[in-house]
Amino acid sequence: MVCLQPLLKVLIADDEPNIREGIRYSIDWHEIGMEVVAEAEDGEEALELALKYEVDVLLADLNMPIMNGLTLIKNLKEKLPTCRVVIITGHDEFSYAQEALRLAVEDYILKPIKPDSLTEVLKKVHHKLQTQTAQRKYLEIASNHISQNTLLIQEQFCLNWVEGKLSDGKIKEQLGFWGLPEEVPLLLAVVRIQELEISKQPLIQGTEKEVFIFRVKQIIVEILELQPKLVFSDESGMLFLLLWGYVQEETFSKIERRIESNLHVSPTLFSTSITGDFDSVPSCYQSYKQKDHEEFLLSPIVRRAKTYIREQYTNPDLTLECVAQQLQISSVYLSRMIKQGLGTSFVGLVTEMRIKKALMLLNSTNLQVNEIAEQVGYESQHYFSTAFKKVVGVSPNQYRKGAVLLADS
Repeated sequence: MVCLQPLLKVLIADDEPNIREGIRYSIDWHEIGMEVVAEAEDGEEALELALKYEVDVLLADLNMPIMNGLTLIKNLKEKLPTCRVVIITGHDEFSYAQEALRLAVEDYILKPIKPDSLTEVLKKVHHKLQTQTAQRKYLEIASNHISQNTLLIQEQFCLNWVEGKLSDGKIKEQLGFWGLPEEVPLLLAVVRIQELEISKQPLIQGTEKEVFIFRVKQIIVEILELQPKLVFSDESGMLFLLLWGYVQEETFSKIERRIESNLHVSPTLFSTSITGDFDSVPSCYQSYKQKDHEEFLLSPIVRRAKTYIREQYTNPDLTLECVAQQLQISSVYLSRMIKQGLGTSFVGLVTEMRIKKALMLLNSTNLQVNEIAEQVGYESQHYFSTAFKKVVGVSPNQYRKGAVLLADS
């Protein structure tokens, strides 16, 4: 199949109708890959039509009423810089033509216009525009390849790091190369997409899976554009982020929503703090992987309960009874299964999720403690503070003050 190139759009601007008509009908426009889309009799009209049609080529007389050719060219260069200009001038206007050439016009044609000469000039303009379009496409393709290769190289570095294969010196060297802080990241975030995970017989496999994961990474990189980060995935299909600096909870929610709307899957994103030296990154990763494996070994009832609680724990009315009703089992049976599978009670599980979310909000937002209490599912600040101190050992305000002092030190 022959792929036809779109015709370049041409505007003829001259205050003399016979010159405009002569130019229009003396050139075989289609033969040189162009078409005349409009004519103008003054500079002001020419500027308006050029912008309206987003023309590729302007043939402009220098001596026009209302707005002369030089002013027209200056305005056009600002508002439609991709447009190429060929000026039409007489011998007595040659000083103006020289000034026009300094405005980076393509060429000039002297009156009376010779069709052969104008055709040659237009062919050169067409060739130049074609070359520039091809270069832009090449740069776009090259940029996409570089982007893909960058993510692949970074991914291999991350996998080597989390598998404990790199020395501190090599890690710092690589972080410096990628323009990242040469220090331990603050967060390990995880994006789980059930459709990808091996343990659940993935719906997305093979080449389709590789493309899918790349698209998820692109969404993450775009939303976290200014955030120092590394993004990688492992053989299980889970995606991980190493983050230098805390990220707003709303930003994580935005990533989830964008992935869900663009790729029609249901992602879950959560994070954990990293404390210690560079070796703590592999430890954190392996700890999470072990936790994930243990979760897979849980009974289906406990997994379903945990998933439902994770979705609903910010609801202050969440109870064991309503979860049991959702799963269509007795509350006594559910309580026993949670205790056997997770080693904690229903209340302990909900509290753990709420306090983890509270810790993230205390670290990454300026919300008041009462606002955080409300967001994580507590009806009163007092009840929240009591539960927080029981788990963390200090009150929310004391924790936040300690985190600030630690960050400043």
